[in-house]
Amino acid sequence: MTLTPEQNAEIELARAEQTPTLRATVPALEALLYQATPLLDHGFVRVIDYMGDDAAVVQAARVSYGRGTKRVQEDRGLIKYLMRHRHSTPFEMCEIKYHVKLPIFVARQWIRHRTANVNEYSARYSILDREFYIPAPEQLAAQSLSNRQGRGDVLQGQEAAQVLDLLREDADRCYRNYAWMLNEDENGEAVDEERQGLARELARMNLTLNTYTQWYWKIDLHNLLHFLSLRADAHAQYEIRVYAEAMLETVKAWVPLTYEAFADYRLGGAHLSAAMLALIRRRLAGETVDQASSGLSKREWQELSAILDGQV
Repeated sequence: MTLTPEQNAEIELARAEQTPTLRATVPALEALLYQATPLLDHGFVRVIDYMGDDAAVVQAARVSYGRGTKRVQEDRGLIKYLMRHRHSTPFEMCEIKYHVKLPIFVARQWIRHRTANVNEYSARYSILDREFYIPAPEQLAAQSLSNRQGRGDVLQGQEAAQVLDLLREDADRCYRNYAWMLNEDENGEAVDEERQGLARELARMNLTLNTYTQWYWKIDLHNLLHFLSLRADAHAQYEIRVYAEAMLETVKAWVPLTYEAFADYRLGGAHLSAAMLALIRRRLAGETVDQASSGLSKREWQELSAILDGQV
């Protein structure tokens, strides 16, 4: 993904502006502010604005006048406690706003997280760019035989080449027809004076789902962490996971103590059912337990085995 000279100039202008403030700021996130992290072939994510920091989480939890304590270790301990016991409201006191450029099919998966404020680029008012997501060869996989939502083996040879050709051809053909129906150039002028052209809100329906769109996405820290716990997971679809992983880096810069607790208790942790916990206790007591006598379904048994690296 290459930003246009105009986009780069806009970013540099925004970064050059200095605005005095009494609000808390985070130097590590300030260093990233406005800058785009390239993703996929034409996408990006960048932080536009934020409010609060680790100390704001601590302050909200204590409902005090002070901003945290003078000892980082005390703030770390409280944030870990809040994360461990799923106290969500203190994390809701912090907010962040992203500018994201992403394929439409990723956006439709992403928007299922209904806890953010979203404003998307409107193809009713503007003409979408001629940019499409084409998977890298290593991401071109067959349907998984064991997971209806997942991928299996990577396609090889002639089949892979034909799939890539079809993706490019279909996207290009649909966009050419979209442009013809609009009968507009980039300045909104008619290309063919003899035709009126179709309304933008109707012409857009001809575009393929790998066409790129953009939006501003603002969310509080609690709901952002929930989004990232699902979308940065290894089981998430690759195309949305790369965005989540890039956003994790911004969280790490923004609220390092919260990120540390999140990585420990959510990303690197595991949720066990009462039946799973009972099974582990039986095993620790020396009892031999197999799947049939465990009280777990086959799927639950497999999931627990995966958590414990096959040690059940």
